[in-house]
Amino acid sequence: MQAGEDRLFRGTALGGNVRVFGALSTKLAEEIRRRHGLLPTAAAAVGRTVTAAAMMGFMLKDGQRLTVQVKGDGPIGQIVADADSAGHARAYADNPEVHLPPNSAGKLDVAGVVGRQGMIYVVKDLGLKEPYRGASPIVSGEIAEDITYYFASSEQTPSVVALGVLVETDMSVKAAGGFILQVMPGISEQDLNELESRLGKLSTVTAYIDRGIGPEEIVGMLVDDLKVMETIPLSFRCNCSRERVESTLVSLGKEELESLLKEMGKAEVNCHFCNETYVFGREELETILLEHFD
Repeated sequence: MQAGEDRLFRGTALGGNVRVFGALSTKLAEEIRRRHGLLPTAAAAVGRTVTAAAMMGFMLKDGQRLTVQVKGDGPIGQIVADADSAGHARAYADNPEVHLPPNSAGKLDVAGVVGRQGMIYVVKDLGLKEPYRGASPIVSGEIAEDITYYFASSEQTPSVVALGVLVETDMSVKAAGGFILQVMPGISEQDLNELESRLGKLSTVTAYIDRGIGPEEIVGMLVDDLKVMETIPLSFRCNCSRERVESTLVSLGKEELESLLKEMGKAEVNCHFCNETYVFGREELETILLEHFD
């Protein structure tokens, strides 16, 4: 895997007392921005969310997946990111064409578009009869702090979450990534104090990624004994297909399909996640009716 390729890694540090997850997600964030026409502030909010979701998905076992929903009171509406254990992720926002002036620090005003009131929901499909559902309130709207609070309050796992998305003047994503450090109960007071001290001196994630410094090296600035256990490619993937959309149309029932045929003469279905539109013409709808209802 080349140094600049999107990837996820997991490892341990501080004698095994810290679990580490990291992501380089520049191409993923740019692909989502391009597909949905996200304006810069919206691109940063969605990019941070999908980066967090990708790392959280990598925490799961093979075949498992999760969805992160950010439902704030800001103009972007709901952000939804979906990821699996194999490094595939996708995301969308209700209102992609949202942009605000920079905040007081001169940065993209992610909290302004997300909102400072609302909830984070995490739904994990673990292959059981019922999915795991967790929730926590939005505490800042900056996403990283909100995911940090989610881990502490909903999963009782003290964590440090850092996320960043740097958007170019031409609106493309120039750098994106992040890391999650999860502290185990056995960590010493000295190691914890040293970690907190180093975190306080760290620059932004995107400042490093923009200079070609990968997430492994960024985490290496915080801990001296990082052991990378596994690295996998990270990429955009949507599991929608024409066959799945056809199944959805069948599920509408005979009357609904006949109504579509009469009123529209076709059916158009848009996938929220990848923004692909599937068009079924008159003949195709008639065939579906014949095959499934006659």
